[in-house]
Amino acid sequence: MSHLDRAACAAQDDGDHLAFARDRFDLPAGIIYLDGNSLGALPKRTPTRIETVIRRQWGTDLITGWNKHGWVDLPRRLGARIADLIGAHADEVVVCDSTSINVFKLLSAALRLRPDRKVVLSDTGNFPTDLYMAQGLADLLGRGHRLELVSPADITARIAEDVAVVLLTEIDYRTGRRHDMAAINARARAAGALTLWDLAHSAGAMPVDLDGTGTDFAIGCGYKYLNGGPGAPAFLYVARRWLGETQQPLFGWFGHAAPFDFETAYQPRSGIDRFLVGTPPVLSMAALECGLETFAGVDLSQLRAKSLALGDLMIRLVAQECPGLGLTLASPIDAGRRGSQVSYAHASGYAVMQALIARGVIGDFRAPDLLRFGFTPLYTRYQDIWDAVAALKTVLEQGEWQRPEFSHRAAVT
Repeated sequence: MSHLDRAACAAQDDGDHLAFARDRFDLPAGIIYLDGNSLGALPKRTPTRIETVIRRQWGTDLITGWNKHGWVDLPRRLGARIADLIGAHADEVVVCDSTSINVFKLLSAALRLRPDRKVVLSDTGNFPTDLYMAQGLADLLGRGHRLELVSPADITARIAEDVAVVLLTEIDYRTGRRHDMAAINARARAAGALTLWDLAHSAGAMPVDLDGTGTDFAIGCGYKYLNGGPGAPAFLYVARRWLGETQQPLFGWFGHAAPFDFETAYQPRSGIDRFLVGTPPVLSMAALECGLETFAGVDLSQLRAKSLALGDLMIRLVAQECPGLGLTLASPIDAGRRGSQVSYAHASGYAVMQALIARGVIGDFRAPDLLRFGFTPLYTRYQDIWDAVAALKTVLEQGEWQRPEFSHRAAVT
């Protein structure tokens, strides 16, 4: 294998079919941002859009903005945009609430469809908030439900007739390992179980085919690859076949069949709208709409190809430039089994990442020892990967991570 240099990486940028999308983001000079899998970068349109919503729509038109500017339609309008990214129909997706609340709503709805089964099956690599919600719901119901965790490799074999719901995140947030959604859905279907997928680390980074793979339910967040800003609203998906017979437990007025009749008894809306709860957060949804607009004209197959190429490049460069420096690849080396990130274990991972950030390379750390590098194909360049690995090599070779300030744990890692 030939030696790679920065010029070779820059040449890949010259042939990048997605290079046009980078201009849609306000990226700070001198920063290499490899943490879009935690918080997406700021789209250039967002500040102006928010200013317009605040000053003109809210400031001038006041409450008439709900009708005049279509605020009331934002959950469905944004849901339709997201549906295009996750292989769903527009009437199967709605934007609302947070990922945690949506897990609670959909898991509750799914368990009602399988009343005689008590096992919620997940894996040890699932994101903790999903597991917490499952534990809390089981405790609240008080009907003998239990969350069972197995290793990711054992999920398919464990799906049996006592499993009500298989609750999984498609891309492992720590390592980037990818579950085979189609195979797991097929196994669950054969066993009579339902599936609930978390797309937080896949929606917007790679093609997802919820309808094509037979997914039952799914949720995802708006602030990572969808670039909706800190704490952006989440989304949920319910397959058409379940829309007529599912019921979620949070009876809010926006989920009511006639919210402005102000009736005292709850009657759910039809279709996906019954999964709404409270008033849509208009400012946050306006920001998320700008994030979704960054995908205009983007071919998702090209998005995936670039994502995998960026990951392969980082793995190759770290092997080339950083041998013997204490790094252990924690992500699958097989590109097809990865999402859009690469993680490395290091005994002093937190301090190493802080030293990198001080050098202008922003990734993040996940306990106990993982340095996590996320690639957002819309704005990450191949030359960014070269520069990031060069900085990593310097930090490790020169022992910069040993400076005391880099070992002080911040509230957010």
